[in-house]
Amino acid sequence: MSDRPVTAATVVGAGLAATGVAHFVVPQAFAGITAQAFPDDTATWITRNGITETVVGTAIAIPATRPLGWVGLGAYVAFLGAQAVRSR
Repeated sequence: MSDRPVTAATVVGAGLAATGVAHFVVPQAFAGITAQAFPDDTATWITRNGITETVVGTAIAIPATRPLGWVGLGAYVAFLGAQAVRSR
């Protein structure tokens, strides 16, 4: 067992990664919100978002890759926000 304490960033990253995996386990849970930003290809974007959230969350959870994970999260949130605005 590691002597390293579990940090809030580790918990946030693991939570985001778990949410990403949930896109594959229960994709219908994400259909409503995904359709708002990606109405033309919702199923594909549920998968893409699941992959992105799993990778970015894992990067945030691991201290060595955390800085890159935070950058990835910022870019992902900006992309989703821009897409939601465009799809209105």
